[in-house]
Amino acid sequence: MSPVFWGMWQLGLPWALALLVTAAASGPSAEPADAASIFADLSPAELRAVRAFLMERPELGLSPSRGGPLAKNSLFLVELLPPPKRSALRFLEHGGARPRREARAVIFFGAQAEPNVTELAVGPLPRPSSYRALPLRGGRAVPFWARPMTRLEYELLHQALVAALAPLEPLLREATGFGFQNCSERCLTFSDIAPRGLGPGERRTWLVIQRFVEGFFLHPAGLEVLLDHRDRDPRRWAVRQLWYNGRYFGSVRELAESHARGALPLARLPEPPARQLFSSYEPRGHFSGGTPTDVHGAKVCEPQGRRYRLRGNRLEYGGWSLAFRLRSSAGLQLFDVRFNGERVAYELSVQEAIAFYGGHSPAAMQTKYMDAGWAMGASSYELARGVDCPETATFLDAHHLLDADGPVHFRRALCVFELPTGVPLRRHFDSDFQGGFHFYAGLEGRALVLRTTSTVYNYDYIWDFLLYPNGVLESKVHATGYIHATFYTPEGRRYGSRVHSHLLGNIHTHLVHYKVDLDVAGSGNSFETMDIRFENISSPWSAGARVVQPWLHREPRRREREAALPLHRPAPRYLLFSNPRRRNRWGHRRTFRLQLSSHAGPVLPRGWQEERGVTWARYHLAVTRRHENEPSSSSIYTQNNPWDPPVTFESFIRDNETIEDQDLVAWVTVGFLHVPHAEDIPNTATPGNAVGFFLRPFNFFSEDPSVASRAPVIVRPLDPPTCSRLHIQRWTPASPGPCVDPEPFTYNGTYREV
Repeated sequence: MSPVFWGMWQLGLPWALALLVTAAASGPSAEPADAASIFADLSPAELRAVRAFLMERPELGLSPSRGGPLAKNSLFLVELLPPPKRSALRFLEHGGARPRREARAVIFFGAQAEPNVTELAVGPLPRPSSYRALPLRGGRAVPFWARPMTRLEYELLHQALVAALAPLEPLLREATGFGFQNCSERCLTFSDIAPRGLGPGERRTWLVIQRFVEGFFLHPAGLEVLLDHRDRDPRRWAVRQLWYNGRYFGSVRELAESHARGALPLARLPEPPARQLFSSYEPRGHFSGGTPTDVHGAKVCEPQGRRYRLRGNRLEYGGWSLAFRLRSSAGLQLFDVRFNGERVAYELSVQEAIAFYGGHSPAAMQTKYMDAGWAMGASSYELARGVDCPETATFLDAHHLLDADGPVHFRRALCVFELPTGVPLRRHFDSDFQGGFHFYAGLEGRALVLRTTSTVYNYDYIWDFLLYPNGVLESKVHATGYIHATFYTPEGRRYGSRVHSHLLGNIHTHLVHYKVDLDVAGSGNSFETMDIRFENISSPWSAGARVVQPWLHREPRRREREAALPLHRPAPRYLLFSNPRRRNRWGHRRTFRLQLSSHAGPVLPRGWQEERGVTWARYHLAVTRRHENEPSSSSIYTQNNPWDPPVTFESFIRDNETIEDQDLVAWVTVGFLHVPHAEDIPNTATPGNAVGFFLRPFNFFSEDPSVASRAPVIVRPLDPPTCSRLHIQRWTPASPGPCVDPEPFTYNGTYREV
């Protein structure tokens, strides 16, 4: 199918003009000076310009997002469409033309005989004058039933649910003290789960009914409802099945009649207290030690100001320089990551976060959350100064145009701060073994943190990128927030822990996927793994004796299949990306090591129906040749169509291309199994619930680059072994500022009998 006819078919429009529309431009635009701005998120003005341009195109027939029927054409999402890597590098490295700035627009075409979801590239910005269809792999349109949920659909879902459950009002009032009808401050609510069915074409969702109190995620009422809402006309939506307190019912009427006959065992919930509800953050109880918690603890301070620089979306710190953005769809994305002027990676980005559950109730056993489908990048709500980030942090706002009729301003969605790690980056005490020392030297531990959060329904993810002075970059995510819990039944105990009177914390596995487009000393890289093996050899100095010792086993991974490391087996401990043509002073290939911090395990058997949507979860790491038409491992449509998703990661490695001396992408999976426990009430705490990876120089430099830091301390005795007179070397001021101990630095270093 030709591109023109493909575009016409995808949009469902009667003329080829749908593929490319041109309008009069209103004059030249002033481009920002900093090169990092080619990766910057769209400004509110750009978001408005894209929306206005598309709304004015009569052939698209767009209606406002808010209100109206479901069966309409509407603009769902607008975000930056990053430039192709080749044109970006021409601009960044060779003084080429600034890449054309474009937006990605997602349109729901619901007012057509064959409704679908179509993506458009719109540009050039800031004054768009044309659009073109963005092809998805396979050249297929996204089915309308696979679209992400909208606020309008949730409003209609709530109306349909309230109307359908009216016959159950007596049951709900008697069992919970709450209801849907005229409920004032004692209302019921619901949480929806996904995927919304058991196969392609379905859009029927299990809804967990909950009491609407603080932390309502932990207050299920014992009722779960399967609502079919595929039809574009909400008047044809219907309840298909119900589950109450361990039993299934085929209709609302069946459940209501069972209750009316007195044949239904009711799960009566206790009255929630007015204060200190178990799901709230209000303090309760006491520590036995008695040390104060009602005063401020340790703080981060910057006694001489910030040691990093922010210029628009460019961040600089020590030897580091990078561009960043916050995608509405999937979250943080770094570009053009450099250390001492050399690019380490072209792109580092969050791709997907999933949580797959098990349980006894239908909602629990069906829950397989794929959070890009819930726009986890646009769930970046305000960060609290002094809690989410130190008081000294720089806070940055974000603007998203998602399921709205204009840009939405998210205050303090990101923060940047320098963090004392609490452990020296390097240190050594050089003992003279006579009660004194030859020297002491140490370098303070510091890292720069770029942080945002995603609150996707109940869970909160804290996303961090950390930059260290020795050329190490860390990517890390902490999980916190409320557990996804269901109503407790005795049969549910094999799927988790009972964490309150009527509450089961359901077992689940968290997995997070990252894209790491490495450019180690250039774009032509190779991948090898390294670990130890043991050899049993004759002792060269003692006849008849033997020595067992380790040796380095290196395994070049020459093709994509060889470089896909399955999750059900331990990965080799050294994952090395090198430039085969560039070497350090000592003759080693210049290399970066990818080091995983993960407890990931499989979420589904290979080939099972929903597993097709998360085939990246088969691997700790998969390394592929970079292709412009493989920008992401997941999509916003996978959540509601995991059975036949528009992006299937396995296809990236199916052709088994060579990966020697090529532009490579490392696709990294990290995660952990979470068996909820009583201490997850009220919230999952962050200690022990963090995973991620490091990028570490491995013979990339000729020595530790942190020697360039002027922050070390060196102490040498002038009169060894007495050590009564010391020579202290510091390259920072003696009095750093009012928020640090004003006493001068001192050191003794002796250890003598008393």
